[in-house]
Amino acid sequence: MSESSKKLLQAAAGAAGGEALAIEDVFSTYLYTGNGSTQTITNGIDLAGKGGLVWIKNRTSSNYGSHYLRTFNPNSGKLDSASNGAQNNFHGSITTLNNGFQLTGDSNSVNQSGVPHVSWTFRKAPRFFDVVTYTGDGASNRAVPHSLNSIPGMIIIKSYSNIGGNNGGWAVMHNNGSSDLSAAIHGINLNRTDSNQFNTTVDFSSHITSTTFNPYEIRDTGFERQNINGVSYVAYLFAHDPLGPSGDGSDGLIECGSFLCGTFGGSASLPFSEAQWALVKNATGAGPWFIVDNMRGLYYNATDAAGLLANTSDSEQTRNIDMGQVSTSNGELRIFGGDDSPGDTYIYIAIRRGPMRAPESGTEVFNTVFHNADNSGLLVESGFTTDAVISTRRSSSPNYMSSRLTAGRFLETNATGAEVGYSTLVGFDQQDGLFWENWWGSGVTDGIDWMFRRAPGFFDVVAYSGNSEFGRTIPHNLGVAPDIVILKRRDSTSSAGWPVSIGTNVVPQNFGFYLNSNTGLGTGWTKLSSDFTSTTFTVSGGFVDSNANGGTYIAYLFATLAGVSKVGSYTGNGSSQTINCGFTSGARFILIKRTDSTGDWYVWDTARGIVTGNDPFLELNTTDAEVTSDDSIDPDSSGFIVNQTATTNVNVSSASYIFLAIA
Repeated sequence: MSESSKKLLQAAAGAAGGEALAIEDVFSTYLYTGNGSTQTITNGIDLAGKGGLVWIKNRTSSNYGSHYLRTFNPNSGKLDSASNGAQNNFHGSITTLNNGFQLTGDSNSVNQSGVPHVSWTFRKAPRFFDVVTYTGDGASNRAVPHSLNSIPGMIIIKSYSNIGGNNGGWAVMHNNGSSDLSAAIHGINLNRTDSNQFNTTVDFSSHITSTTFNPYEIRDTGFERQNINGVSYVAYLFAHDPLGPSGDGSDGLIECGSFLCGTFGGSASLPFSEAQWALVKNATGAGPWFIVDNMRGLYYNATDAAGLLANTSDSEQTRNIDMGQVSTSNGELRIFGGDDSPGDTYIYIAIRRGPMRAPESGTEVFNTVFHNADNSGLLVESGFTTDAVISTRRSSSPNYMSSRLTAGRFLETNATGAEVGYSTLVGFDQQDGLFWENWWGSGVTDGIDWMFRRAPGFFDVVAYSGNSEFGRTIPHNLGVAPDIVILKRRDSTSSAGWPVSIGTNVVPQNFGFYLNSNTGLGTGWTKLSSDFTSTTFTVSGGFVDSNANGGTYIAYLFATLAGVSKVGSYTGNGSSQTINCGFTSGARFILIKRTDSTGDWYVWDTARGIVTGNDPFLELNTTDAEVTSDDSIDPDSSGFIVNQTATTNVNVSSASYIFLAIA
């Protein structure tokens, strides 16, 4: 395991018994299509051993579209967040596994054949989430124990006995983002849209502690609705832990907060650089409970987030919410454009994006996949959650680069043009890959995708807005200093295109290039700085391609991770030489650029062939067709072999080169 991975694990140590937690251990958004019978959802969450909550929603129809909430250890039957009804088993069942859960039976609510569903899994863990069941006793000073080991930021309670009306509703208490937890918003129903209904005053700090909560205080005026004698209840407790157990802000998994909406919307600055899931509600006025996540569509600078409402069985809708990176070290949760209500306070739960652990093999984070697009669209499976893709054709074609963070909008690596907004063409709304909608047109058989996952130590994608500040630092999530930073302006045509900067740990000087050009290092390069750190990279102020005031940008960052990826340099010897990357089974992807003179950005991969003999290559900086009659690369278990040929000139004697290789 890499040092960066160990550091992340140590930083995320839970409060109980030193349990090491990363967000991928305790939370998952998982998309799937129902099959009407038996289906296993492998999301990496140990529900069988640890217990927790599975929340499922049919995404496309209100028929059989009820929310399905089911808890395990302790167990409860199916509950619907949009209903005040009691529990039921409602077609089929869920069986917990040590790495997910299994759907069994013909369940119209959770596994309807051919219908897309979303599941959110919350594992019980200190400082993150807990589930408690109890039987009401009518007392006003009840102390129900919980295992969060921190003061909850939000508690949701529901009776699961045969009880209806107001007494069967979903009562919510939220800390309202108050630092002393004394200004709780405590009278909201998860199954309703109106504001505070209970009109009671509760001091969070005295009635709710790091070990107990008093359900009597979460009640309607005149009713003991969350502690009625003999009634069975389930309580979901969400931690408010933005700083994490170490208190330095680097490892908090979850925050419960609030923000005030202004004339043009409102936003919250999050304690982590990005969130992956949020539940949002107008607390002082009427409004639905929005559920948004980054798997279904929640993007930086986009207005097409796919929202579901916890208080209805409605199908998925486009909502004006985004949750992503901003130009500071913190992420942002924002509501605007008609879903906001000026002057009102919104409360939320936000969960940080993962993964937090570094990958241990290249197959976890990279794949090359062929696709043959036609007018009906095509699902291209990578085997992992895909965050970015470079797509091209083996015949003459532009090279398109797109990311989940920017809603599938794409840029051409061989050109200087602005981002193209045909987001429906590139569908990141998939669990393990991409969906191409009429991308190349009918009859195309030679499409190819290089697919990447964001992960510590390997690869990151950063979106930011320019401000013309000189020597500006931009935060990233690699956990190590990046070795390559590739930038592109999104909102307009760049002056020169795609600036590329190589870290000084790869070469002993500031190297700067353009991905869309074959030129070598420019004289007096000052456009980017290779003063990279484990948390930031630096851009220059005012330069149109990296930090012009008001411009929007995307950055792709790669790093060397032992056994997974290697960014390096070599000097040509004029014949043949082995490039040792520290791999054991060779490189599956190779990118090479000459730095002391002109040279294209050549790409090889094992899907098309890295063999002893001719190896097909493509160029990121041109629209040229694939060349198949050249033997510039040969395989080697430690990395790869470069041969000098006149076609590519990737091993000219005394010439200098940089490369990116992925195992």
